[in-house]
Amino acid sequence: MDKAVTSDVTVRAEVRLLPTSESGRTNPIRANYRPNHNFFGPDDRNMTVGVIDLPNGSELHPGQSREVTITFLGWSGLRDQVYQGRQWRIQEGQRLVAIGRVIEVLSP
Repeated sequence: MDKAVTSDVTVRAEVRLLPTSESGRTNPIRANYRPNHNFFGPDDRNMTVGVIDLPNGSELHPGQSREVTITFLGWSGLRDQVYQGRQWRIQEGQRLVAIGRVIEVLSP
């Protein structure tokens, strides 16, 4: 197996949690939140898991945006989908709960 193809990718990104009124979460997220990340659109089920890192003790509430670090866990073809300016869907199952935008790719 070629490890370069499936290695983790870490980015600095802006995450905007949708308000509860727009299908978003009812509760805030905290450190080590692990939702699904969908780079291909609402009807595509090809997703990866990514760990959203918030500073200890901090929260991101529905309707708020924040710059965070996200590590996408190894997934074949991921590197081609993650680049500066790229937006994607953050989901809990099939439910859209947030939108992400890559600010900077941190790992090669």
